[in-house]
Amino acid sequence: MDNPPESDLRAESAELGAQLARSRGTDFYGLDELLSEPERALRDRVREICDAQIAPIAGDYWEHANLDPRMVQVYRDLGVAGGSIDGYGCPGISVLAEGMITLELARSDGSLATFGGVHSGLAMTSVHLLGSPEQRERWLPPMARMERWGAVALTEPEHGSDVVSMDTVARRDGDGWTLHGAKRWIGNGSVADVVVVWARDDDGNVGGFVVDHADGAEQPVPGWRAEVIEGKIANRGLLQAHITLDGVRVPADARLAGARTFSDTNRVLARSRQGVAWEATGHAVAAYEAALTYALHRQQFGRPLARFQLIQDKLSHMLTDITGMQLMCVRMAQLEQRGECSIEHAAMAKMHCAATARRVCATARDVLGGNGILLSHHVARHFADMEATYTYEGTDTVQSLLIGRAATGYSAFA
Repeated sequence: MDNPPESDLRAESAELGAQLARSRGTDFYGLDELLSEPERALRDRVREICDAQIAPIAGDYWEHANLDPRMVQVYRDLGVAGGSIDGYGCPGISVLAEGMITLELARSDGSLATFGGVHSGLAMTSVHLLGSPEQRERWLPPMARMERWGAVALTEPEHGSDVVSMDTVARRDGDGWTLHGAKRWIGNGSVADVVVVWARDDDGNVGGFVVDHADGAEQPVPGWRAEVIEGKIANRGLLQAHITLDGVRVPADARLAGARTFSDTNRVLARSRQGVAWEATGHAVAAYEAALTYALHRQQFGRPLARFQLIQDKLSHMLTDITGMQLMCVRMAQLEQRGECSIEHAAMAKMHCAATARRVCATARDVLGGNGILLSHHVARHFADMEATYTYEGTDTVQSLLIGRAATGYSAFA
């Protein structure tokens, strides 16, 4: 019998790729029922749009390492920026619904989820938690409409895990401040309009200073230089920058009113790390669902892979891992909704979910065999993106020390 034409093989591969990216609604313990009907409808809308509009193009912009305007447009149209923030044009949904939507964004593409996490979970959250009423009114509404993009500049070239030792300084300059130093791995840093820069003031206290790039400005703020970091193996559809601050001047009211110590910074990190735990869960769900769909479709030795004991064993462990991640994230969201989620709670969720998702993605890649390294089959993208998720917002080691301090009462930080 003649082999099928190459065009038929390409069409069959494309159809299989579309099936592998499609949501199977994995929810073994029925957590879906905790959402209200409007929240579930919003989550379902995000899921459907991501399946239809992001999955078909994610591999392309991942491969070419560019911020695709189509991805940004989808995020804008979803109307989810601001998540659980109440007012200022934000959705004002529950923390749980916000987390489940973050999961859906990551399930479709890690770069999309991180773009939203930086803009909404870091930048908008910083302004909302630490800004004055006037500062919130100034920046949050246009950010909620995605007319202005946000970023947060915290990590430095020489200070990642020990970011509390930051070298960036803010010096009094008449009726304003000048910022001096460097920041690295800043998501959206080269394209954001509103950037919260963390720096030490003249008294040694840590503050958040908003560098506001004026709408329509042809030149960047004087003293500001942002260079895109190239050659990444993860989150390739997201632009991350190395930023140099050489006397960047901001007005006095650019300092977030509630940002006075590093403890205030930790308030933001406690929220953003929750988002990363949901992101990791989304990557795991995507990898598991692709592996399950593939196992049901792929024939070996005259029967589907899904009928083999070894494959069922892998799938059952992946599903159990995911269910545990979902349960932890849901409980964390409930605590946050009541104002009881500590940075240690967030650290545990981030540490557990990131490490577990890494394992799930690796197992899924194994189930797909050679096809597991193809972008068209999606698992490879999640497998690689998890390397970024595993590290950012605090490494595994940093999270373990936060948990250890809570458990023992002793700080083991150097």
